[in-house]
Amino acid sequence: MIHSDSAMNYGDTGGLELPLDTNHTKISILVASDFSNLSDKLVIKELSERTGLDVDIIEVPPASIQEKAKVMLSSNDMPDIVNSSFSFDEINQLGAQGTFVSINKYINELPNLKKHFVDDDENNIIFNTYTSGDNNLYVFPKFEFQRPVNHGFLYRKDIFDRNGISAWKSTEEFYQALKKLKTVYPSSFPYVSKTGTQIFSDWSTSWGIHFPGLFFDEEEQIFKYSATDPKAKQMLDFMRKLYVEGLLDEEFLTCTQGNWEVKMTEPEKAFVTFDWISQMDIFYEQVQESNPEFDLRYAYPVGPTGNVATLSKIGGGPAVTNNSKKLLSLKLLDYLLSPSGAELMTLGVQNKTFQVEKDGSVKYLGFSQEKTISIDDLEERYGMFIDGLYRRVDKRSVYFNYSKKEQEAQDMIIKENRFAKELPPVRFESAQKAQVSKWTNDLYAASMEFAQNYVLGNDAGETSWDRWAEKANYLGAEELVALYNHQYQKYLK
Repeated sequence: MIHSDSAMNYGDTGGLELPLDTNHTKISILVASDFSNLSDKLVIKELSERTGLDVDIIEVPPASIQEKAKVMLSSNDMPDIVNSSFSFDEINQLGAQGTFVSINKYINELPNLKKHFVDDDENNIIFNTYTSGDNNLYVFPKFEFQRPVNHGFLYRKDIFDRNGISAWKSTEEFYQALKKLKTVYPSSFPYVSKTGTQIFSDWSTSWGIHFPGLFFDEEEQIFKYSATDPKAKQMLDFMRKLYVEGLLDEEFLTCTQGNWEVKMTEPEKAFVTFDWISQMDIFYEQVQESNPEFDLRYAYPVGPTGNVATLSKIGGGPAVTNNSKKLLSLKLLDYLLSPSGAELMTLGVQNKTFQVEKDGSVKYLGFSQEKTISIDDLEERYGMFIDGLYRRVDKRSVYFNYSKKEQEAQDMIIKENRFAKELPPVRFESAQKAQVSKWTNDLYAASMEFAQNYVLGNDAGETSWDRWAEKANYLGAEELVALYNHQYQKYLK
């Protein structure tokens, strides 16, 4: 229920009263961002005005935010809200020690959180997925922030067309396309990557697994561990084949963002990658003057299933420091979870940062008509889409306003329903969570190390694979799978 007349203009706050505070209490928020002076941006100033809080954004470059957060922790100078600074396990450990707030203890004072994550039976799985070993929730979740198709294989259609190569529809066609490109451009590496070991996870969905974690075998109706499954070996064997034949960039595990951009935008360096679909338009804007024929497009997934991951509409988020301002910090995040907060953080203020057109679409203000507006542009100019601060995305925003190429990507997957099934829910008891976390972390690190060595040829072959399976079981793979299946059956009952 909203009491102030001015708050009536802010739209649907989900039942949260505005302003949250009348004393202009300062709330400091640590975020990872490449932009500076975010506290002075229009949207952050508006957020301060609506909530009555003095919102102070502490921006740190993504590469150094973890180090910065640890310095703050050791000096007992933690910001009120902390994002992208600690791993999920570190947050839970620090939460159990009293550093962060147990969010679940304030549910009744957070109406938007309660509506979406407690009262909604589909979403309350967060209290199993994100809670710590002490059964408390220390991360403030986000909601409705994903596009159906957000990442995937991208290819240089202009280069393919020039050489009479069709976009692939199978793994073998993908391989043959790369081989032909390597023949035409012998100094190239047809496939390049910038994500390091994330490539194994990115590819794995279309191979029917979730590398390197648990996946659910639909035929047998049981959980299995992906990194020791035959499907994983098939994927790694294929990647190794590409690497050995010079079709996969020799720097695919170490290539930086900058080097990857150079390789993808230079005329004859690289032609296929896996990335965010908006990159298709971003790259074109960068090179259109020097290479107007540049045409990066979305392609079918590579792998036996041809499926992409089904993206959850819920996700993790920041932690709130356990201090005298904790309830105000929680309420601030709860406001951002409301429709009003989503509009503010992803559209801004009507007639100042956006206007609604006659057809109901939204036009952002302050940009040239020729420019394709990105979420980075909106963060830099207005303070929108700050990672860790926005908790929900307005469906009218740029993120869901697809370009022609982005819409093509949505249509390819949605019309053919090429979505992998989500993992079924499994609930663990408090006493089990610490052990599950240890097994999972140990296996993740070992799986990624093995995958690298296998593809590079340092530790490949049947003998190597068998030795790896033994090591994985020693680290808890069999026990983890057994516990998952036991708890899954218990959940079904």
